[in-house]
Amino acid sequence: MAETESGERDAVGATGGGADAAGGSTPARALGYLRGVTYGLGTLLVLALLTVGTVGIIAEIKGTWHWAIHLESTISFMGVFVAGVLALLLPSAALLLIGRVVIDD
Repeated sequence: MAETESGERDAVGATGGGADAAGGSTPARALGYLRGVTYGLGTLLVLALLTVGTVGIIAEIKGTWHWAIHLESTISFMGVFVAGVLALLLPSAALLLIGRVVIDD
């Protein structure tokens, strides 16, 4: 067992692993954080649109003025929320694309 662990350490050291592989270089780490932020913002956008769609379906099924008011207010609030998410998502997606082209080359 000790021989296997020693061999694994040598293999990791030979490929440039160890502490550098776990942490990565600073640009690669920043790109990883940017990827996480971009995916998180994309997830928020999808959940917001799913919420509006769900309330829209319920309002259509119920067909009452009460649910029509819920739909209008949901669209109003989600419109502001989606605008804010898109204001952050579009630049972060562009930076992620540029970073992947520059760093991964």
